[in-house]
This record gives sequence, C-alpha cells and structure tokens, in this order.
Amino acid sequence: MAALLAQASAVGVRQLSRAELRETALLYRQAAGDLSTLRQDSTARVYAEHVNQLLARAHHIIYSSRRKGFRKIFYFLRDDYPALVQSQIRYVLLALVLSLAGAALGSVLTLARPQFMRHMLGPAMVETIERHEMWTHSIVGIEPVASSAIMTNNLSVCFMAFAGGILFGLGPVYSMFFNGMLLGVVGVACAQHGMAVDLWSFVAPHGSLELPSILLAGGAGLRLAHGVLFPGIYRRRDSIAVAGVEATRLVAGIIPLLVIAGTLEGFFSPSAAPVWLKFTVGGLLFTLLLVWLFRPVAAAATPNA
Repeated sequence: MAALLAQASAVGVRQLSRAELRETALLYRQAAGDLSTLRQDSTARVYAEHVNQLLARAHHIIYSSRRKGFRKIFYFLRDDYPALVQSQIRYVLLALVLSLAGAALGSVLTLARPQFMRHMLGPAMVETIERHEMWTHSIVGIEPVASSAIMTNNLSVCFMAFAGGILFGLGPVYSMFFNGMLLGVVGVACAQHGMAVDLWSFVAPHGSLELPSILLAGGAGLRLAHGVLFPGIYRRRDSIAVAGVEATRLVAGIIPLLVIAGTLEGFFSPSAAPVWLKFTVGGLLFTLLLVWLFRPVAAAATPNA
C-alpha cells in the first residue's frame, strides 16, 4: 500500500487507474483489520502508528477520487459498467447456460407430458392459451398501473437472483434455471397452439432488455457466491467484501434497463402495433445494448477472490 500511496503523491490521484484505486481500497480494509490487532500489542506501538498514518493517507485518496452526483452516474454507465460486465462475463455466461438448460428441460417435459404444462402455468393460463388468446390483453387499458407493477416485479426477481448468491449460490442457480424452464414451457405451449408469433412479438420489445438484465443479475449472484465459496488468497470476509462490491455494481447498472423494459412491457408490447415494428424495436434495442456493454473500454479491476 505504501508504494501505491507514494505513486499517488508523485503523479496525482487522477492518474491512478481503476485497478490501482481498487487495490488501494482492498489494502485499506485489510490494513484496518491489522491495525486493530497491532493496537492490542503494547510492543507494536511504533508499527501501529505507521499503519495508522498509511490508513489516513489511503482514506484521503479513496474518498477524494469519487465523483459526485449525476456526473458519477453518467461516468459509471458510460465507462465503468461496460468494463465491469466484460470483466465478469464468465458469471453472466454461466447464468445464461443455466437458463438455457432450464428452457431445454421445460420444452422437453412439455412436449413429453402435457400435464406438466398445466402444473407449471396453472389452469387459468393454460385455458387462455387453449382459446388462442394472449393473457397479456389484460394489460391494455391499465398501462400505467401495469407498467409500475411490472417494474417492481422485475426488480424483485433480479434482486432475489443477486442476493441469493450469499446462500452459496443456491439463489441465482435456482432463479436462472426456473425462469429458463418457465420460458421454455410457455414457448412450447404457445407454439403448439399456433401462437408463437403472438408470444415472441410481445416478448421482443421489452425482452431485449429485460432478459439480459435478469442474466446480469444472475451473474452478480454467482459472483457473490464465488466470493463466499472460494476466497483464494484473501480472508473470507475480504473476499466476500470484494465480491459484494462487484456484484452490487453489476446489479446497479441494470436498473435503467428495467425501467425502460417495464415501460415497454406496459405500453408498447401488448399494443396493436404491427408485428414487424415490435421485432424491429426489440432487435434495435438489443443491438444497442450489445454495443454499449461490449465496446472496447479500459479493463475494470477484478481481484481474483
């Protein structure tokens, strides 16, 4: 930590990379824990004073480097979040694999045992599908209320997938697999009743942002689980702290996506807009999402916990 502090004094805080600032913050937490131990040893007073001085310098660097207000949010979404997603992509891909596995199993079980569809979806929804009606028609006429409810529900699903990571990863694994299975069941059920176009034209506009958001939340939960299960070279509490910060930031970035998705799902997706327009909007939004998240950016710090 002393070397990083010396570098900051020599070139200025603004010249430090995100990786160096993240390492400084991690060392700050570890040194704070060591200081409490040193203070209990009367023979280590000199060392305790030295560590205390380092902590004071590090505190100034860590907290003076933070941007404020809307500028902080803007730079986070523009630069930090894409870099974070790219650095944590293995967890997001694992969430995708779990979802696809659930979708595949749901599809196979629905094809093999029609009763499974009734068990998963409930009699009311199955009867609606059998009448070749979209259950989404109930949204029309109460768009503002429906949109608010949809946003709240999506945020709850994503939060549970993220927070469940602390339970050794059981939360995100179950959430990704179950949501994938449900999507597979609905997809096959609608296809069997000639409603595939109705379903996917409804899903396309908001799903282009909502489904990736759920995968990102699942990835955040898996990142948190990795910090719990595999602390590596860090003490477990430090490993969880690092994983928790990265996972929380990963979830924070999906909030604007869910707001947009909820608005589309409440107002546009169930509307009488042409099918081609719905698919065009969905394709355009998904393309913009990929450009935003995977354009070349400076690498974010990712300590291997």
